[in-house]
Amino acid sequence: MSTATASFSTRLRTFTWLDHQAAAADRYGSALVAGELGRDGYADHLAQHYLIYEVLEEAADAMRTDPVAGPFVDDALNRLPALRADLEFLRGPGWARQITPRRATDDYRARLREVCSRTPAWFLAHHYTRYLGDLSHGLLIGEAVTKAYGLTGGDGTAFYRFDAIRDPHGYESVYRERLDVLPLDETTRAGLVGEVGVAHRHTYAVLAELGREPGDDRPASAAAFARSRRLTAR
Repeated sequence: MSTATASFSTRLRTFTWLDHQAAAADRYGSALVAGELGRDGYADHLAQHYLIYEVLEEAADAMRTDPVAGPFVDDALNRLPALRADLEFLRGPGWARQITPRRATDDYRARLREVCSRTPAWFLAHHYTRYLGDLSHGLLIGEAVTKAYGLTGGDGTAFYRFDAIRDPHGYESVYRERLDVLPLDETTRAGLVGEVGVAHRHTYAVLAELGREPGDDRPASAAAFARSRRLTAR
């Protein structure tokens, strides 16, 4: 199907973004679900995502009444309550004082602040990339990390669940139908697609950095293995 005849949601769904950090991000993802990060590394993964969603959900509040972006803002998607619960379980009640953004996370937050509270189409690019990605893959990742890190009873894995959405597949379909009828001209749609690429680039950068120790240029799996070896030796 050509770009000219494909629906807008299909254009977004089939969009690919090549990035030099994608391979490192994939290796980190494999290390995450294999349990190679240890609980502290897993908690850092959640902490960096908390810092990202903190800015995105602040922008969502600002966009709630916007005629273009507002219909996509739904509290059922919000990740901050789940991330708070997970981090309190993993790091205790003082978790908020323990987390700091990594450089790639800071860059991602800066981009979200720059575009999401003032440009509805670009807000939707980040909203779509983050939430539909989480909705599509979250349950499977949650099952994997539950087993890999010995987490039971749902503690520490709320981030990967959308308890207020009973039919994730149906929700995704409705979301995509809304994308298809967005009242945007082709130039604005092209800008939205381009910003999805920016969102992917920032996502890859965050995951790639999480896969490295400070000052470590090794891929995620190697760094995680070295970390687990040190923990085992204690």
